[in-house]
Amino acid sequence: MAEFGRPRGKRQEDSGLGSVLDLLLANARLVLGVSGAAVLAIATLAVKRLIDRATSPRDEGDPKAEQKTLEESWQDLALIKATPKPPKKQRREDLSEPLLSPARPPAPESRVCFTPPETPQVESSPPRCLTLQEKLLSHYSSRLAVPEVQVSLALQLARGICIQLQNFLRSKCPELPFSSLFLSGPLLDGLGAVTADHIHLMLPVVLDTTLWSLIPGEDTVVRNPQYWMIKRTDLEYFPRGCSPWDRFIVGQYLSSNALIETLHKMLVASINWPAIGSLLGSIIHPVVASQELKLEVKHDQVKLSITLFPVVEMDNKVLLAAPPEGLVENLWLESFYRAEVWKVKELDAGDHGARQRCLRILNGICKSHPPLHKLGGSPLAHVILHLSATSLDWAEENLADRFLEVLEELVGYLEKGVLPSYFNHKVNLFCELLEEEIDEMGFLLYSAIAEPELLLKEK
Repeated sequence: MAEFGRPRGKRQEDSGLGSVLDLLLANARLVLGVSGAAVLAIATLAVKRLIDRATSPRDEGDPKAEQKTLEESWQDLALIKATPKPPKKQRREDLSEPLLSPARPPAPESRVCFTPPETPQVESSPPRCLTLQEKLLSHYSSRLAVPEVQVSLALQLARGICIQLQNFLRSKCPELPFSSLFLSGPLLDGLGAVTADHIHLMLPVVLDTTLWSLIPGEDTVVRNPQYWMIKRTDLEYFPRGCSPWDRFIVGQYLSSNALIETLHKMLVASINWPAIGSLLGSIIHPVVASQELKLEVKHDQVKLSITLFPVVEMDNKVLLAAPPEGLVENLWLESFYRAEVWKVKELDAGDHGARQRCLRILNGICKSHPPLHKLGGSPLAHVILHLSATSLDWAEENLADRFLEVLEELVGYLEKGVLPSYFNHKVNLFCELLEEEIDEMGFLLYSAIAEPELLLKEK
């Protein structure tokens, strides 16, 4: 069919240019993309229409035809001017991309080559999002598993030091009835240890119960139920000197400070630690400036901190010579650690629960986030014990739910500023925290309830 009365020969000549334009448009999408190809198509269509009208015969003498051709030319020019321009590159990284050079007509008898389309790459499926349960289990297995070699070496070093210190005390202070030293702490009990870097060395102080009695914490000068006093009794019948511990009496009370000062002098000045360290293949230094009885042990594979605690056991109480900072010298801190370990393990054994695993994860979080350091240890264990009374399902598949509940419970206790001990509700385990510390802890944990994965990241 003829195109609107156009001669056949002329149409065949125009078809050559039309085929080139069509071929350009067909390949423009590969080169310029969708938006660039659309821009080129509009402009090309307008130019093609101008060429068609310029090469097609006009009816001379027909003013209407001339007017129509002129109007169509204006429309085509307007179409060219209205052709949207490609967006300018404004980003620094976009400026590094090569700009397309303006199109030029091919030279005579030149061959136009078109780049074949690239084979589309199959996009890999996005990684599956892990649930909180999976993230907790992964965190537990990858970051909280203490290497057995380090645990074994740390315990070996601690036992060697324990034996040497026991022999020294028996030869240096035979009149003081210390019982046998023993090791304690999360590394031995499996609760909360995330690195093999700290062990407690317990030094039992044996008291004659007929000469000593306990004064409840509420009746002491600090009115704190967790700090007890040990009073020397019946001085009129059994004067000073009847007990080997009378040398540490201050105002009729066994002074924890006086005992610590005596032991500190022995650790620093009387014991040949270089010789003991050489025997154990390590370097041992007593910490001189510390108020605690602490040893730093350096070995090729581990760095170990050992803290010595004189401990008194009377009337089913475990009291440590760990007085609070201040002028009070005679206070002994009640420790619930042994009861915590026993109760958590008993509950887990009864229902095959995940309390110990949850506690270790929380202890690891507190250790890696400085604002939470003081929450590690006993406070976390007591929160879990409180929660076990109301949330009974501690199966491993519910670890994430219990973990979130512990965070919520902690935030609630911090808001009140009170965490009652599971074993004595009169004792507030938050009593020594500063208000600023409570605010910082509470804000961090409150934020973590909405996004708990933040706590699993190392700081």
